Amino acid sequence: MAMCKVSSTVHFVTRSAGGRESSARAHWVPNTDVYTSDSGLVIKVELAGMRSDHLEITVEGSRLRISGTRPDGCRSSKVSFLVMEINYGPFESVLELPPGYDLSQAKAAYLNGFLRIDVPLVQRSSKSTTVPIAEGNQSLL
Repeated sequence: MAMCKVSSTVHFVTRSAGGRESSARAHWVPNTDVYTSDSGLVIKVELAGMRSDHLEITVEGSRLRISGTRPDGCRSSKVSFLVMEINYGPFESVLELPPGYDLSQAKAAYLNGFLRIDVPLVQRSSKSTTVPIAEGNQSLL
């Protein structure tokens, strides 16, 4: 089974502390999987050691912003690290979603250190509608 890169229609955007978009990392960015299913788009974010009340999800147009803070209150202040790979403090991820997904109907759940956001496909009406045709109105021609 071949692995493939997430489509270029999903973009991660990092913001600097002043609110400007930037390629510099002002915050840490959690590991994130984005994939499609029969019902829509699934976003899965690895956020071990956090509680759901430390997370915030906001929608801005076609952008989904996931932010929060991972606290670091479990170690003494007098430690000397040999290896430090776990990120603490504030984080932010912004995903630009491709057209066809309804962010207003997104649902999120946090379980066992993973945040899962399901974004359904836009519901297209299957019933047909007719457009009335006016008789004798020359102003439309």
